[in-house]
Amino acid sequence: MTMVVERQAGPLLEVSDLSVVFRRRGQREVRAVDGISFTVDSGEVVGLVGESGCGKSVTALAVTGLLPPRGVEVGGQARFGGTDLLALDPRTRRDLRGRELAMVFQDPISSLNPVVPIGVQVTEVLTRHREMSLRAAKVEAAGLLDRVGIPDPQRRLREYPHQLSGGMRQRALIAMAVACQPRLLIADEPTTALDVTIQAQILELLKELVRELNTALIMITHDLGVVAGMCDRINVLYAGKVVESAERRALFAAPHHPYTVGLLKSIPRLDAARGEPLHAIPGSVRDVLPWQEGCAFTPRCPRRVEQCLDGPPELTPAADGRAYRCVNPDLTTGPVRPAATAAS
Repeated sequence: MTMVVERQAGPLLEVSDLSVVFRRRGQREVRAVDGISFTVDSGEVVGLVGESGCGKSVTALAVTGLLPPRGVEVGGQARFGGTDLLALDPRTRRDLRGRELAMVFQDPISSLNPVVPIGVQVTEVLTRHREMSLRAAKVEAAGLLDRVGIPDPQRRLREYPHQLSGGMRQRALIAMAVACQPRLLIADEPTTALDVTIQAQILELLKELVRELNTALIMITHDLGVVAGMCDRINVLYAGKVVESAERRALFAAPHHPYTVGLLKSIPRLDAARGEPLHAIPGSVRDVLPWQEGCAFTPRCPRRVEQCLDGPPELTPAADGRAYRCVNPDLTTGPVRPAATAAS
């Protein structure tokens, strides 16, 4: 029996104090997510931004129940329409996934089954969750491929993933994800392996689907330039925690956390002077302190002070609705905008 989440007032998704710890015998435990909290409303686009290794994808996998059952400890809550996804049994969560919430993965060539035609993979979603007949599912699948901009959909349904271009494979994944018109769509770096032209087309497609279906979208990316014209609210993650959360315009107008400032400055600008050196955040994402000892960003931070080592900084709310986790924030920073993709 398929579970349907009841619609209710308040956030569609409310993640509270989510934590994910990986444990392997004989090795040090890894806390990939360390107390993340955020909300998503219906029709809202929320960004999870940060370098690789900050906990973005693991957060999405924990919410959707796609983490492996062994060697992983998940804590906190992820209430979807009032139902805690983390407390559901695997079968109930599987019935919910695909119908009410869906995910578009980063690499389509490894997400699609290479030995099964595209049509079979799309129709499977329709027969499984919408209980359609195979004949009706084939008609609907062709319509879905046409809707996401794949030409000659009848022919593409008979083809295998390796016969499609990277952009078409990503569009096929999006067609599978929206087949049941889910209330929440999670896109995990859906444009990473695509050229800039196809990237712009995929982002525009996602925006159109949000507008038409009133679907909530979580956009996971390391590129603030991508979310500049896409997201309503942005959560910047570092070492498994949210270090800054703000509305898009407020974040780009005046980022407060030094990590957010560094991410924005690291995006090349088209109007930069010839020969101007590129800005980079020193060190790597592995150069961190345990949060219980202080701010994890301290080893890489240009604004570090002694108070940064006085224990974990709290997420401080500000008057404009933002929140940041820093004892020495940059409160004087003016607009730091990526070229050609600045928040408008």
